[in-house]
Amino acid sequence: MQSTVVPFTSDTSTTLLGRLGHHEVPERWHTVDRSAHAPHLVAVAGDDGEEWTAAALVSARPHTAYLKIVDAVGDLAAAVAAVVAHARRRGLAQVKWEGWTASPEDAAALGFAPLRPPLTPAGHTAGPDAGYVRWLHDDVPAEPAYYGQTTHFTCGAVTALVAQAHAGARPWEALDREAELTLWRDATNFPACEPVGLGVAVRRAWPSSPVTVHLDVDRPVLLDHHPENDREWRALLQRASRARAGSLGVPIDPRRLSVTAIRGAIGRREHVLLLVSLDGMQGFDVPHWVLCHGAVPGAVVVEDPWANAVAGDTWVDAHLLPVPDRSLDTMAAVSADRFRGAVTIGPPPPRGAPAGERATGGPDEISSRAGGAPFR
Repeated sequence: MQSTVVPFTSDTSTTLLGRLGHHEVPERWHTVDRSAHAPHLVAVAGDDGEEWTAAALVSARPHTAYLKIVDAVGDLAAAVAAVVAHARRRGLAQVKWEGWTASPEDAAALGFAPLRPPLTPAGHTAGPDAGYVRWLHDDVPAEPAYYGQTTHFTCGAVTALVAQAHAGARPWEALDREAELTLWRDATNFPACEPVGLGVAVRRAWPSSPVTVHLDVDRPVLLDHHPENDREWRALLQRASRARAGSLGVPIDPRRLSVTAIRGAIGRREHVLLLVSLDGMQGFDVPHWVLCHGAVPGAVVVEDPWANAVAGDTWVDAHLLPVPDRSLDTMAAVSADRFRGAVTIGPPPPRGAPAGERATGGPDEISSRAGGAPFR
């Protein structure tokens, strides 16, 4: 099978698509500016080498380890096989497929598993009703359900809620907008959730879950974009969160959390709420919380509660998102002074454990183990 990969742009797409002959492409290919996510066509040439018998529109967030098929036209099996081969040549972890036109039967026949439908309330999730994934290795992480934040500022609360549902500490059906806003209200530094306040809110909501805050600076954070007169009272609230962390027994680890430590936490069935900059993936340097919950060779698998719909980014991109270790290390350096903040949540105590029994040791033991849309 002879395949070719060409950029997909508004200037050249009409000419290129003419090579598909009688195969019509969906209008959605042209209605969104996908240029920030490197859109390209993976096409399969016919016997004459001129016309294409199949093609797929493919995109992906920068600095990630996947490709996403938006649609495939023509010989479906040939188009998808060409995309998978293209992803393997690039050493990527997975191929996703948006379910605009792909049927579950076609996806399954081509080696794709269905993604769990998103739990986000109606009207708050961009993208198709269905999506599919094909991992390109044998180590497949357990899949949480996807829930997208319904405000510009509740990413921290959503990552915590998804982490606890994935760990079995709360039922998935209890993950709704009321839960999202309630946890945010307890964690917020108005409107952002900073690491210490988020860790304290998680401990208050789930007293039996072991929680550690990781913050490598001893000062208030995420205040640079506020006017001077608004920084003082937010700093006061952050100092109050530190005092409350001490009274609740939530340790604050001052060491810089490495990607190796994140992988270690995941291996211990912990969930890592990680503060990142969206500059690499979305093109704007805004702090944002994601959930690190799985690991595959060369990449950490995250849940991003926000998708940039204007760039053709959907929940299919944000869900089960593999980020290469080096990219994640760069993204996790936030703000002008590149501090790093995170919250790790350990697994809940076993069912039937005595009331009040915590699945954690003291602060020293926890510390030694560790080694919105976005806020706008």
